[in-house]
Amino acid sequence: MNGQPSSDVIAQVKDIPIYRPYVERGHFPILEKPEIARGFPDNWMTPTLAAALAAGEAEFVLSTGTNHARMQIIRPPYFLLNSYYRLWSEHPDIADTWHEGCRRVSLTTVLATEHVARVNARKRGGPEAEPDPLPDLDQRRLDERTFYVNLRRDPALWDRADVERMIEEIRTAQAAHPRGRYHLDCSGPHLAHLVRKAVDWGLWASFPRPASIVHAYEYAPLNVRRYLQHHFSCPVVDLFGSTELGYLFYSDRTGAYRPYLDRMSVELIPVEPGSRIHHLIVTSVRNPHMPLVRYRSGDCVRTADGSPDPARITRFCGREKELLKTPHGPVAQGDLDDVVTAASPRVFVHQLDARDPSRALLHYTTFDGAPLAPVEADALRHGVAALTGRDTALDHRAHIPIGGSGKYAWLAKDT
Repeated sequence: MNGQPSSDVIAQVKDIPIYRPYVERGHFPILEKPEIARGFPDNWMTPTLAAALAAGEAEFVLSTGTNHARMQIIRPPYFLLNSYYRLWSEHPDIADTWHEGCRRVSLTTVLATEHVARVNARKRGGPEAEPDPLPDLDQRRLDERTFYVNLRRDPALWDRADVERMIEEIRTAQAAHPRGRYHLDCSGPHLAHLVRKAVDWGLWASFPRPASIVHAYEYAPLNVRRYLQHHFSCPVVDLFGSTELGYLFYSDRTGAYRPYLDRMSVELIPVEPGSRIHHLIVTSVRNPHMPLVRYRSGDCVRTADGSPDPARITRFCGREKELLKTPHGPVAQGDLDDVVTAASPRVFVHQLDARDPSRALLHYTTFDGAPLAPVEADALRHGVAALTGRDTALDHRAHIPIGGSGKYAWLAKDT
């Protein structure tokens, strides 16, 4: 497979300025983010797009920028939300909670909460209006079905009042359903922090149990997923996607991934010759205002047999900009996560400092707050050393700060 688009796709993009040279040459190269930004928006503008923008059927938005430089894109209003809702409504394990009209509680980065509050403030007060510093629940409602609950950047710093408020707000979603059911949408680490604090402070008995859980905002470490599955009896599924693409894959309740490639195709290219880690390259016309042809998403995947067969994808293992070079080849976030998980189920947050080329230091926290036992620590130390090809030390901490984006960085970098 050479990755070149089908004749149907070419027919849909042939009039877009950025693609005209490729159509003329009969070859589409891989589309990089800087190329998308160069000359934006004129490099995407057509009479049809201009009319859609004028009619409010298309809008300018920024990608989240949590894992790469923020990129301006053009899309239909609520493009990502509608992609989420459609997938939720069709997912074999959780579609029932959609069709029963369950409310959706979103527990994720404070940046997401702030965005919703800002949009609502401007709906009410005009384009220059700003939300309250601590927006109330009504100001944090995305629509009739969804509201956001996190008001702090670092979930490890939630205090008892934060946790009690969030539990009470979740209870309102539960109470709105005749059978007391609701859907919990989250970043996996955020929900793990909330569960841990509720347990530690004697609030777990009052925590409303969700009927379904989706984690979709960042890589969820295997120990975090296992922790959530231990505490909740409902399906816990992962959705994989992005602001510019919508959702492409979903997991079932066992963690196995299934494609959701409506008006999309993907190809895999090794991150370097011989590597079993692959770049994810996406062609998508799902967004009619900014179709992406052979777009490098920045995500890395592994397949069941190491081949570049998209049908064999088993793991979304991190971002290409966060690959760590080692004597054995590049290492991804998921590779370190496998080592951590094999050593101990008690490790919660972990971060690798490999800035010194001669050694590695793994910072870690645990769900119970206690350092690893010597046997677990030795297994972890040896596993990280084998993975990175460096002498390794461990550093147990009570707290690892979350990144400025509201997501955890697995690899420490110079600031």
